[in-house]
Amino acid sequence: MAKQPATPDTPEEQHNDLPAHLFRQGVAQASQAISITDARANILYANAAFQRITGYEQSELIGLNQSTLSYRVTPKLVYETLWAQIKRQRPWNGLLVNKRKDGSRYLADVTITPVVDEEGITTHFLGMQRDVTEVHRLERQVQNQKTLIESVVDSAQVAIVLLDDQEHVVLDNQEYKKLVSDLGREPALQILGELRSQLGNTFADAQEKHRNIAAREVCIELSNHHARWFSCAVSWFEEHDVGADAFYEPQRRHYLLLTIQDISQLKQQQEALRINGLRALLSEQERIQGLRETLAGAVYQLEGPLNMLNAVAHMLERRLSRASSSLEGINGIISASALDEAIQQSRAALERLRACIPEQLNEEMHPVDLNEVISDLLKITTGDLLGANIVVEWLPSNKPAVMTGNSTQLSNLFKQLLANAIDAVNLKRGGRREIKIACVLHADHFEVMVEDSGPGIAEDIRNKAFQPFFTTKGAAQQHLGLGLAMAQEVVSQHGGTVDFDPTFNNGCRVRVQLPSAKGVVHV
Repeated sequence: MAKQPATPDTPEEQHNDLPAHLFRQGVAQASQAISITDARANILYANAAFQRITGYEQSELIGLNQSTLSYRVTPKLVYETLWAQIKRQRPWNGLLVNKRKDGSRYLADVTITPVVDEEGITTHFLGMQRDVTEVHRLERQVQNQKTLIESVVDSAQVAIVLLDDQEHVVLDNQEYKKLVSDLGREPALQILGELRSQLGNTFADAQEKHRNIAAREVCIELSNHHARWFSCAVSWFEEHDVGADAFYEPQRRHYLLLTIQDISQLKQQQEALRINGLRALLSEQERIQGLRETLAGAVYQLEGPLNMLNAVAHMLERRLSRASSSLEGINGIISASALDEAIQQSRAALERLRACIPEQLNEEMHPVDLNEVISDLLKITTGDLLGANIVVEWLPSNKPAVMTGNSTQLSNLFKQLLANAIDAVNLKRGGRREIKIACVLHADHFEVMVEDSGPGIAEDIRNKAFQPFFTTKGAAQQHLGLGLAMAQEVVSQHGGTVDFDPTFNNGCRVRVQLPSAKGVVHV
């Protein structure tokens, strides 16, 4: 049987079977710069790639010490570490700033490996290096851009936060960190929840199609009953995965960028302007309404005596017709004529007075939320309530109390009832100083109750209280007794009722019942 050739068992034995010139050709043709030095770092061999990087010819490199390539900006400690490592016969890898033959510098990624003989003595060093100047420049450029962007983002006066597709915070700035401290929970999740509630399917559609959402106002209620307002914008973008697995099969990661600007102060200013405007409007409406009621009352009061005079004139005319031939009759006719002239002039004056009555402003009926009307009214009267040291309990309905009405008239209605409640509390010496306002929803109407802890109202004057010019406060206090009459007129115009609750004994309770908007049923 023919003997089979032996198969090498170890890598060393396998290498021994390769032609010796193959190693030399592989090193010479390698794209990475390779050099071999003696134990003192004098170059004994350098391949073509080494020559291209350094700019030296082969003849110039042989015998040249590797230190010739070193540039002074490389710290001394780096070289000390390098020599300490290779003297222990361990490879060293690091970055060195080297210079070429023409004096230009480059950044070299260098690996030096000691070559040890059979006796364990370092005889040579194998050096391999790559010119990574451009790679370093690009890395620095990216780092500089990143630092610049982070600086700009951090110094921005708006909160900026980046979330991944699982809505985990990836990146944020200092303003956002302040929000985390203020709101107590992850603000981004709270705001996104509010945006989803506002926009509904629009938000989901924008997220699916990566369509940006322009600035939207969001209100976050805090535990101390205060609210913070934010203007928020959302945009989506994608990032290519830089992992090796995604090199040939690109994978994308999706991110959400949320910008949040605190507009609470602006909203407070706008609310203050709105309340001041409403206060001025109500005052003007109240003045006009008071003037209307005063002039109308005056006309009413003057018409009574004038009608009596007119009746007397007719009686006198009938008597004189029977005695027209006598002297007494002639004098009577003259007196009757003067009386008729006086009555005509009086009626002309009365008509001029009636013409001076301001017309009722006919504001269009529109949906009005009684909860909002009363809340605004309490803001307007805060100063009066604090000045009177009165505690107010406001119980709005748990659902919007929407009715069709005139918001200005309704505001004046409840303003008058609240003013009466404040006056009633001020009349009482000592004890509780409280006002309670509640809005209750019924199947087809709303009931608003205004309670005060004042002395209450006597049963015998409850019906008179809604009559024009009726007052228990007297003219000395400049009360004309028109407030409740005006309130009743507004309620009647809205198809409702207003009365005193006879079962309430701890002060006074006024009940206002108003119909709800058509098509709105409250259960």
